[in-house]
Amino acid sequence: MNTTVPVQTASHKLGFSVKKWRRGLFWTLMAVYGLITLYPLLWLFISAFKSNAEFINRPFSLPEAWQVDNFVRAWKGSKMGVAFFNSLVVSVISLAITLFISALASFVLARFRFKMKGWIMGFFVVGLLIPIHSTLVPLFILMKQMSLLNTYWALILPYTAFALPTAIFVLTAYLSSIPKEIEEAAFIDGTGLWGVFLRVMLPISLPALATVTILSFLHFWNDFSFALVFISKSSLKTLPLAIATFADGYQTDYGLTLAAMTIAVIPTIIVYLLFQEQVMKGMTAGAVKG
Repeated sequence: MNTTVPVQTASHKLGFSVKKWRRGLFWTLMAVYGLITLYPLLWLFISAFKSNAEFINRPFSLPEAWQVDNFVRAWKGSKMGVAFFNSLVVSVISLAITLFISALASFVLARFRFKMKGWIMGFFVVGLLIPIHSTLVPLFILMKQMSLLNTYWALILPYTAFALPTAIFVLTAYLSSIPKEIEEAAFIDGTGLWGVFLRVMLPISLPALATVTILSFLHFWNDFSFALVFISKSSLKTLPLAIATFADGYQTDYGLTLAAMTIAVIPTIIVYLLFQEQVMKGMTAGAVKG
């Protein structure tokens, strides 16, 4: 009779040790994965302080002399102040229009029933399949006919058009998961349609909106092809075009290029840090049952 107690205690200790070993292995693998993921960013920051010769001869080592003036030269040499402002204007306006239109369209598609709803959703899904670069030539002809070349709108309109399919797809899927009783209760309390959209649906869909914000902003901020084709004035060039000035057909100034890239990547990191909490809430929302 007394022999069962030690056996149970031993099995309990064995199960606890196995669970502890698995947990330790899991977090070790996650730490290694995090280091591998962050290494390119760390390498970029370190290489931005190197000279050209040091970058070529010792690309993976710490700089012997930290070239802080690389950032000053990169900022002045390519007029990054003007390019930074242009990228900020184009990205913010494109993002605002994308969020407004996609939120309205997703609200209608997710919460109402009407004819041709499936066809409209299919239309936006097809938009995900269109290669962006295949539209450069027809868009250039269209922009030229509309006299929009060398304007902010030459970038804002295409950015918004190509960001809408992804934004509507994400927001519609998220809004469709919200119970109907929430908006029915709002209607019973006397809230109008716009009130339900602005006061109920938008606050609830913040995780999905944060995801759309990060994805869209990264695309707007880092785009090179549209800006290269549609913008030729130096006063309207965006950051990717300004960074490209340090490389030509004969040589590349790696120190200044990496310093400029370091400056350009900071806003994307800030945007991600601002919205990462909402993104995590959206990822874990379906895992909680209540």
